[in-house]
Amino acid sequence: MQISAASAPGSERANEDGVFVGLNSVVVLDGLSAPKDLPMGCEHGTPWFVREMGVRLLAAAEAGQPLSPSLADTIRDVAGLHSGTCSLEGGAVPATTVTVLRERDDQLDYLVLSDSVLLLDGSAGLEVLTDKRVDDVAGSLAADALAVPGGSSEQAARISALVTAQRQVRNRPGGYWVASTDPTAAEQAITGSVPRSAVRRAALLTDGATRLVDTFGELSWTELLDLLQEQGPATLIERTRQLEESDPVGARWPRFKRSDDATAACRTFITQ
Repeated sequence: MQISAASAPGSERANEDGVFVGLNSVVVLDGLSAPKDLPMGCEHGTPWFVREMGVRLLAAAEAGQPLSPSLADTIRDVAGLHSGTCSLEGGAVPATTVTVLRERDDQLDYLVLSDSVLLLDGSAGLEVLTDKRVDDVAGSLAADALAVPGGSSEQAARISALVTAQRQVRNRPGGYWVASTDPTAAEQAITGSVPRSAVRRAALLTDGATRLVDTFGELSWTELLDLLQEQGPATLIERTRQLEESDPVGARWPRFKRSDDATAACRTFITQ
């Protein structure tokens, strides 16, 4: 599988995204950021968690194993790596979104857990696969955090209140689901298979790489795919950064972070 990919941090902090590419599979992860003033039960941190998850999940995908059970096994295995050193009870633990695309014989298998985006463009049109249940959690607190200048101490306090509320319903019925310590979260993933011949191009995107569409309204999903195909993922991220820098405090485009970690991977298929 020939993949074009790019990933860049949104700040001076370590990149909490990850992209992992094999011969037939690609895995894109978006680690959930934790405000510095909130407790964290893991001493290793989110970038470590994302790396361990990505390497193991890619290996399972490359081995041809079913994607949802593979994700459950990966969550269980990574939890076992640090259950003896870290406090993994409750919500104060690393977590990540998960997007996987695998080429298998004449099929494409996919998995999407949480709010990263998988785009499949082909004979049936453009399909946008994502799970936005997190947006339904603590909506009033989210609105409060977006109502004050970005980067201000007031916004930081409101984001901490939002994340605290989100943690209380993370990986619970009626809440939203991510890969963390509970293997049953894998059962909540969007999964499926499509004929490879029916797909012309595909993209896997963390939410930091979808801002040109869903935050800034500068592109449609089709135009974003065109940009990826013609100029590559690095250009997508560069254009995103330009708009972020033009609106540093979110006056025009309210958002939780001035710049977010951004990762994009794209694949164009040759059709006969």
